Amino acid sequence: MVRLAAFIIAFAFLFGVVAERPAPVRPYRLAYSGSGLNHVAVVSDSYTTGTKEGGLGAKSWTSLAWRILGREGVRVSADVAAEGRAGYGVRGDHGSVFADLTGRVVHPDDELVVFFGSRNDQGVDPDAYAEATRSTLESARRMAPAAKLLVIGPPWPTADVPEVVTQLRDILYGQARAVGAAWIDPLAERWFVGRPELIGSDGVHPNDAGHAYLADKIAPLIGTRLTRRL
Repeated sequence: MVRLAAFIIAFAFLFGVVAERPAPVRPYRLAYSGSGLNHVAVVSDSYTTGTKEGGLGAKSWTSLAWRILGREGVRVSADVAAEGRAGYGVRGDHGSVFADLTGRVVHPDDELVVFFGSRNDQGVDPDAYAEATRSTLESARRMAPAAKLLVIGPPWPTADVPEVVTQLRDILYGQARAVGAAWIDPLAERWFVGRPELIGSDGVHPNDAGHAYLADKIAPLIGTRLTRRL
């Protein structure tokens, strides 16, 4: 009986020790953490801010593009600096040029920096424009040395593009190549041409459908240049 009692006590003690010991912690990684996030900066004008014609808030091409990429397993953390009437060489509604906007949103850990536009530079002297584009793109390269640069030229909603706009396009193309940026030419690709239903009543700015069109155009251009996927 004494041996039986001693055995029961010993067994109970051993069981208690085992029962109170917590299960070992297994390391795990959250699916949406760490390296799955791509940092992107966007610098642009009213084609990105949206206007009363369309593209405001969640209907902007940037918001729509991030959703498109998210559905493809590409998560984007974006900083967007866009100002109506702004360009590389002309100040916008709040006094900024693209260089100012670049300084606000480009960071050392960015994987991609996107420039889009701008038709607003039509009144800028060509030599001054060349210098402004060069210094802006080079500043982005300095601020985010590991980032890819994607330069999208100015769009025009009709086939009759003013000569000054094609001249701006040509200058910007040269500066983009000089810094090793990827180049997209909406004029050559005829974005919006023959699609008046995508442009608002002012004849200039995209409406909501136009922003969806831009998102469909630009999201793949961004996605193919991002390496982090879920």
